Amino acid sequence: MSLFPEDIQSAAEAIIRDFTAAGLMISTAESCTGGLIAGALTEIAGSSAVVDRGFVTYTNTAKMELLGVQEQTLLGFGAVSEETARQMAHGALFRSRAAIAIAVTGIAGPGGGWAEKPVGLVHLAARSRAGAFIHRKMLYGDIGRSAVRLATVKTALEMVHSLLPD
Repeated sequence: MSLFPEDIQSAAEAIIRDFTAAGLMISTAESCTGGLIAGALTEIAGSSAVVDRGFVTYTNTAKMELLGVQEQTLLGFGAVSEETARQMAHGALFRSRAAIAIAVTGIAGPGGGWAEKPVGLVHLAARSRAGAFIHRKMLYGDIGRSAVRLATVKTALEMVHSLLPD
């Protein structure tokens, strides 16, 4: 029995299987998900061959200290932005042995949003050492904190898998 819904469990299993076969590792940089992406991956037996490390950087200070996010980025664009997610992914990639890193930052709710950045807004960024990059801006809506976080995990796992080299 898994801690995660079947769709997330299946996506995590596929990543562990396919990345193990390719000999590749993953790192995660998480804010609004608080480690759930790494948790979904490590729920799968054999994940130690794939998951190098995870960074839970909930505060701006943690994003700067652990991932190298620039203070100017946080001041100019905010913690919940493509620019911050991009720098988080870069930091996770180059502070690990991973071939691919995924980063997420968002507003899970129930409060904290405003017109420009509503509850349910999440920026995800995935980057590979080969230079591939994906950004997704998701507007899940005010569907509840747990639902936003789980939807983000599912999207993140899909993005990671899509960067697997052929």
